[in-house]
Amino acid sequence: MMNLEKIKEYLPQRYPFLLVDRVIDVDLEANRIRCYKNVSGNEEFFNGHFPDHPIMPGVLIIEAMAQAAGILGFRMSNKKKEDSTVYYFAGADKVRFKQPVVPGDRLDLEAEFVVQKRDIWKFSCKALVDGKVVSSAEIICAKKELWS
Repeated sequence: MMNLEKIKEYLPQRYPFLLVDRVIDVDLEANRIRCYKNVSGNEEFFNGHFPDHPIMPGVLIIEAMAQAAGILGFRMSNKKKEDSTVYYFAGADKVRFKQPVVPGDRLDLEAEFVVQKRDIWKFSCKALVDGKVVSSAEIICAKKELWS
C-alpha cells in the first residue's frame, strides 16, 4: 500500500493533475498494480464539465490509468523520479468508455504490463466504479532517462 506522499516519490504530477490517491497493491511477480482516485465534487474540472451534469472528462480517466501504469513501470524498474527517469504518455490504443464517472465515485485503476520494446512500454489498463469497468485502454509509455 502506498499513500499520497509515497506516490509523489514516483510521479512528477502534482495537484490538480495528480490523479492517483492511493496504491492498494503492486504485484511485481505478475507485473500488475491496483490503485484508486476518489472523485470529489470539488474537482476543478467539474466547473466546466458539465456544470448541470458533472462527469469526469474521459481524457482525465485515461491520464489516471497512465499514472497507474507509470507507477508500475517505476516499481518494475526499481527506480523513482529522483533517479532521472520519467515515463511520458506516448499513446493509447483500444480506448473504450462504458459509463460516466461522477462526483462521489471511487475510480479504481488497474494496470498490467504487456510488453517492452527498448524504452517503449505497453500496459493493459482498466478503470472501474463499484466493480464495473467504466473505461479501458492499452496505454503506451516512453521511458526517458534525464540528465541533471
